Amino acid sequence: MAKQAEELGGQGVGQVQDPVFEQEQGHLTKTHAKLIELGEALVAKMEKTRAQAAADKEAMAGEVSIDLSTDDDAMETYADFLAMNSIIRNYNIMQEADAEKLSQIQLLLRQPYFAKVALRFKPGEAPREFYIGNAGMSDEMCRRMVVDWRSPVAETYYNQANGHTSYKADGRTIEAELTLRRQFDIEGAKLNGYFDTTVAIQDSLLLASLSRRRTAQMQAITATIQKEQNLVVRHDDVPVLLVSGIAGSGKTSVLMQRIAYLFYQQRESLDAREVYLITPNPLFGRYIDGVLPDMGERNPNLLTFGQFMAKLLPEGVGAGRAEVPLSAFERIDAVCARFEFDAEDFRDIEYRGVRLIPAVQIRKLNAKYANAAAGPHRVTLMREELTRRLRSRLKQMAGEESVVDEMFSLTIEEQLQLFGEVLDPQTEAEERAFALQFLETRFAEAFRMVEQDEWLRLDRIGLRLLENPNLTSVEWLYLRMAVTGLCDTDAKYVMIDEVQDYTAAQLALAARYFRRAHFLLLGDPNQAIAERTATFDEIKAVFSATHGRVEKCDLMTSYRSSPEITALFAKLAGEEERMRISSVQREGLRPQVLACASREEHEAALRDVVSRMVKAEGLAASEGTEDADPRGLTAVIAPYAQAAKKLAAQLADMDAVLLDDAGTLPSEGLVVLPLKLAKGLEFDRVVIPDASERVFPAGDDVARRRLYTSISRATHELAVLSNGPLTSWLAE
Repeated sequence: MAKQAEELGGQGVGQVQDPVFEQEQGHLTKTHAKLIELGEALVAKMEKTRAQAAADKEAMAGEVSIDLSTDDDAMETYADFLAMNSIIRNYNIMQEADAEKLSQIQLLLRQPYFAKVALRFKPGEAPREFYIGNAGMSDEMCRRMVVDWRSPVAETYYNQANGHTSYKADGRTIEAELTLRRQFDIEGAKLNGYFDTTVAIQDSLLLASLSRRRTAQMQAITATIQKEQNLVVRHDDVPVLLVSGIAGSGKTSVLMQRIAYLFYQQRESLDAREVYLITPNPLFGRYIDGVLPDMGERNPNLLTFGQFMAKLLPEGVGAGRAEVPLSAFERIDAVCARFEFDAEDFRDIEYRGVRLIPAVQIRKLNAKYANAAAGPHRVTLMREELTRRLRSRLKQMAGEESVVDEMFSLTIEEQLQLFGEVLDPQTEAEERAFALQFLETRFAEAFRMVEQDEWLRLDRIGLRLLENPNLTSVEWLYLRMAVTGLCDTDAKYVMIDEVQDYTAAQLALAARYFRRAHFLLLGDPNQAIAERTATFDEIKAVFSATHGRVEKCDLMTSYRSSPEITALFAKLAGEEERMRISSVQREGLRPQVLACASREEHEAALRDVVSRMVKAEGLAASEGTEDADPRGLTAVIAPYAQAAKKLAAQLADMDAVLLDDAGTLPSEGLVVLPLKLAKGLEFDRVVIPDASERVFPAGDDVARRRLYTSISRATHELAVLSNGPLTSWLAE
């Protein structure tokens, strides 16, 4: 085993006298140089391909003539165009593949690899070495230089135990002996240090990365995935995976690694548009926005639950958030199983003042399909027929003189934008074809209205069936799904972070809408900061009913907070979890807890604590800490948005930034934000301005969870103040 340094890049490992260091630096130098060489060759190849494609297009354009005088000539012209398009498409495919490889090279040039394993596959033979990085790369002779961290062989690194090991590849289990597990701290072509280890808790690379100052965006450190996290990242593809993790256990990091892993495993078939990530708020979405691109992957669909609902709800429909029991959905299912449309359940399809399909025709269409049960099957048949009739109606309108006149009144710019050319039809048929294209663009919204079933008066159907004029948004949307069969059958994966913040009804809605997708649900029961949200048992019951199989994993180690801060929020966890919570961070500062007797004393103490934290003088200096970071981000976490506004005004002279949904998290300075926005984020220093009995009352379990969540946002320093008696939750 190589010498172990207390910190990577520090004393010990990395000295010139160390032959292992010299050997690894030599290998790194060669690898980095080869990556540069491959990149330059790829750029030259892409430029040559571009020039060749341009020359071929010019030559083909000169050879192809447009002749539509006879059917045979027209067919020959179309065949020439198809051949030309095929050649151009092949050039584009080549360029896209080369561009993707070039982006992987650029990614690796920043850090060619972060780890190495040596595996002996047969007794007596020399071990084979594998260098592991954020992307896989081979040289021009197809010799593997770096293996992707998501590849099967890389799992031996994350298993974190020397000796006998195994991994699965191409459906078979490969046995091997892990003789070396080495980690590197690398910047470009420079090796700062290395470390050989077999035990996660002694992972110096992990500790070094955790001690670095946080940034404005979340960083994905694939080198430091721990064994319990790796079980989630590489878990079998099951219908529903439920992950319960304490604060700071890396749930969100694991989530991003899991998405990257799935993209790698299904790189030929999985598109980013088929993956949805539902985030707690827009601020959090921006915080994680760059993680996957930094790993060479595209972002999936990022949206909040509110944005998900807004896409499916007509404007102004549905009351605001209210507690909806699952029994309300059961009632909707029951009435929809035996209902029938009546004459007033349909409305005209009208757009831009033109009635395209009257309601009376839709009633006749309903009667035509009366043999099909009212509900998704009949609605699908009617929807398809209405689309055909709408297209037929537009074809009829395309022959009207007023439409043709309006089309020819378009400006040259509008014609080019709409048709890609200036109008010059040679025959009446061409004129009608242009007119139809014009109308299909003009009335595209009408096709959307048909597709979205807006010809149904769902508000009236709901009132008639449920006798309730004030359906909540989730009830209204569930009714729409029950009546029309609305769902997303293309989605393959849906990830929900902070799952403990959703009601059972909201989750049942998502489970039904994404009925064919596999779900990854991550959360912490102790961070359920709203009333009447679903327990983990209820979450499991909801998805068991829709998806059958639900598997559960636990993450009980904190990688975010110091042991002192972790110990404080662990006291607020459930009794069963409390004894299992631990931290791998180095010892830090004791949290400061200060109860103030008066409002004036509280205001003065708050300003003093915040001032000292921002200047990195206060708590660090009082504890005699020498490595205080004068930079970093200090957060004042208020219980609610209104309190955050008042605190921001109170601290305005300290350049406090008030964060809201539209904000972006800075990398340093002072921010004030409500707890709802702070969820999922972390800060170097945290001030809880008022942890009084009034704000966090004894016996109130939601108050306990809100306090747990607030405390656990801090990584290094924490100050807890109270305006009046301190909450009983922290009385000890």
